[in-house]
Amino acid sequence: MPDNAAEKRAAPAKFAVIDPGSAGTIHGIIHFSGEAPAPVSIDMGMDPGCTISNSEPNFSQQYVVNAGALANVYVYVKQGLEGQCYAVPAKPAILDQAGCRYTPHVLALMAGQTLQVLNSDPTMHNVHAQPNAPSNPQWNMSQMPKGAPIEKTFHDPEVMMPFKCNQHPWMKAYVNVAANPFYAVSGADGKFEIKGLPPGSYIIAAIHEAIGEQTQAVTIGPKQDKAIEFTFAAQ
Repeated sequence: MPDNAAEKRAAPAKFAVIDPGSAGTIHGIIHFSGEAPAPVSIDMGMDPGCTISNSEPNFSQQYVVNAGALANVYVYVKQGLEGQCYAVPAKPAILDQAGCRYTPHVLALMAGQTLQVLNSDPTMHNVHAQPNAPSNPQWNMSQMPKGAPIEKTFHDPEVMMPFKCNQHPWMKAYVNVAANPFYAVSGADGKFEIKGLPPGSYIIAAIHEAIGEQTQAVTIGPKQDKAIEFTFAAQ
């Protein structure tokens, strides 16, 4: 006779169904108040492979401010979707190493989604993920010049997980693992957009790697296009 308990354990998760006819959108901009800290110049001369692939001046990416707008802020639904399960995207999220920089500097993907790390450089890198959640193990892997992609997944949600390269100490990125598909990262113009959100009341969080987190309570109605803003200042 079949093991009913085992069958129940193996039963596929029931994914939440979103009605596209009633789903709404949250969009907005991340402002920066005051004078942004000056970017720090990066000397890549220690590795000729870095200067071959990137001849432009290089600066730190901790504060990327353009006309009062702040880039690289992770925005996501922090509360309001508890108990819901969503299908994981089949397409991997891409973190590239190009010009001895991680691109993008801030990345987001869903828990269980594949992270594909590329090396587009003519030099070796050493990709070192440093998660905080116990179920997301730390790993550290060398990657040959233009070598095969590294593919990993993360089991649990986590914000601003540091990535570094042990070969090149200036290389830093932050990977965010979401419990749902409702997230975005602000662009160079500070703008972000979260589409397909079911009507309801939510806590929206915006997190910057150095400044920290801000939250807003937002209620969105059927088909509503809701605009919100956050304003950060240097610590």
